[in-house]
Amino acid sequence: MARPEPIRLRRSTLGDDVYETLRALILEHSMRPGDRVNIDALARELDVSPTPVREALARLESDGLVRKRPLAGYTVSPLLTRAEFTQMFEMRLLLECAAARWAAERATPEQREAIAVEATSPTSEADDPDGWHAAFTTHDARFHDLIAEASGNPLLHDGVERLHVHLHLHRRYFPYAHAVTTVEEHQRVAAAIGAGRPEEAEEAMRAHLSRARERRLPAFD
Repeated sequence: MARPEPIRLRRSTLGDDVYETLRALILEHSMRPGDRVNIDALARELDVSPTPVREALARLESDGLVRKRPLAGYTVSPLLTRAEFTQMFEMRLLLECAAARWAAERATPEQREAIAVEATSPTSEADDPDGWHAAFTTHDARFHDLIAEASGNPLLHDGVERLHVHLHLHRRYFPYAHAVTTVEEHQRVAAAIGAGRPEEAEEAMRAHLSRARERRLPAFD
């Protein structure tokens, strides 16, 4: 798992830095799904003691990004199977369509504005097929998170966030050609929420998620 340059961490926020660094390595597949995690090797690479690495792994386990097995230690969570992927989208359709409806009803003016701004974020990062993944998928996750938060239901917000962890592991397989289409769908959802039209927001979210599921399914072929 060697990388060309050493990773430098800010000591003032060491625990968070280790967590964010390992999370990024997992989501970018530098630590690949199914890889065994060597705590001592990571501690040496990051120039820290094993303690913050263990603490970070405990947080990542809670996020669903790593798994811990007795006597075997930690491994990076595997990619979803096709059946699990379908089940995840079934849950997303239940939760996020409701979130869009409630956001249209309950969001504050500030939340509506934040959703609109995120939906119209520049898509120039999608112009580079080699470097667009991280920026675009961060935008996508933030857009959906803002809507879940604006729903006014903290339990729903937490459920959406946990589902997205599994989606992040698949983000390397997102079809580049559909990035602009995804942004257009986001804008339709945001417009309905901004206008306070619950039924339209719910239907726009349902259409977006259904199409997103179809765009990603070829990765399992």
